[in-house]
Amino acid sequence: MILEIDGGYSGIRFSSCHFIPNHEKCSRLHGHSYIVRLRLEGEINEAGMVMDFVTVKKKLRSMVDEMDHRVLLPSGSPLVKITFSGSSVEVSCCGKNYVFPKEDVLILDIPTTTAEEMSKMMTERMAAEIAMPANVASVSVGLDEERGQTAWYTKVLR
Repeated sequence: MILEIDGGYSGIRFSSCHFIPNHEKCSRLHGHSYIVRLRLEGEINEAGMVMDFVTVKKKLRSMVDEMDHRVLLPSGSPLVKITFSGSSVEVSCCGKNYVFPKEDVLILDIPTTTAEEMSKMMTERMAAEIAMPANVASVSVGLDEERGQTAWYTKVLR
């Protein structure tokens, strides 16, 4: 059985900007209105469900609230140098330099801010931060950069 949440209909979305080092077009600072999707695969439990929608939607909303209207920066990239200077964040990458207000930035523990890496990060967080019932076999998060372009990552739990 599959339980699915479509953030496009559930309002689980966020807008952020980022850049991808050494990409022909996406190395420029740009933004997306992301939509988050979730799939849980498992058996129906004694209560007649795979898992309560409320629990997973609450966690997804918490994650998107962190990323909404932020500049997303990867802490794990050897190409992106991030330094903090008072109330500013200074970023150097591939000959470009940026300065952002600290409160406008979110540093993510990933190698790059592609939809693929962000969907993996979100899936791993869901698996680590929610007590998944024993009947849930896998959790997947899909991240739309735009409609028709979704990166999915699946973590098998059992």
